[in-house]
Amino acid sequence: MLTAHDVLARMHALANPERAVAVARFFKTGPGEYGEGDQFLGLTMPQQRLLAREFQQLPQPEILQLLHSPWHECRSVALVIWTLQFAKAGARQRKAIYAQYLANRHFVNNWDLVDITCPGILGTYLLDKDRAPLYELAAENHLWSQRMSIVSTLAFIRKGQFQDTFAMAELLLSHRHDLIHKATGWMLREVGKRNEAALEEFLTDHRGQLPRTTLRYAIERLPPVRRHWHLSK
Repeated sequence: MLTAHDVLARMHALANPERAVAVARFFKTGPGEYGEGDQFLGLTMPQQRLLAREFQQLPQPEILQLLHSPWHECRSVALVIWTLQFAKAGARQRKAIYAQYLANRHFVNNWDLVDITCPGILGTYLLDKDRAPLYELAAENHLWSQRMSIVSTLAFIRKGQFQDTFAMAELLLSHRHDLIHKATGWMLREVGKRNEAALEEFLTDHRGQLPRTTLRYAIERLPPVRRHWHLSK
């Protein structure tokens, strides 16, 4: 049977201490920063994805063991394995993975871990269900849960459903953290790629209210004249 120990052994063999130092700086692991105390092995994302595919049959208890690891890349591989399993699973297993994800969300503790998994698990699971769990995440006093709430709506956007993205963006308007501003702007930009008029209407209705970072991300693909107009307020 495949075990978490097998994955860890492979990851340690691929470890790159020099790269780990640079990545730790990139993910803000210093005192008082959002990734404070996180530890890195120095694996690239392509290496992590290859390992996730290789070990995608890993049993759930072993995935949880990886997810609870102090090493960032171990948590990343565990979460990517879940996305791979979720994509191929039936309704019962999807529900189990969704529930495990939410129960262990405090181990999904950096923006990259949120972004590579939430749309494929949380968002996809809720496509045909009540979206209330996302609003509960948005209401938590927890940065990563709040980022999950908005990024998960990418699954809805891909299906042409924008209402929850706009509603979540409104809820997060006054959020103080740049990582929420960026995520919200990213989701609004994704809406605009599919329906520019819907994005323009939202931006106009909230002109002068959006954090500057959110606005800049949201308007990246608009015509220059429209970008200038939105930035002029």
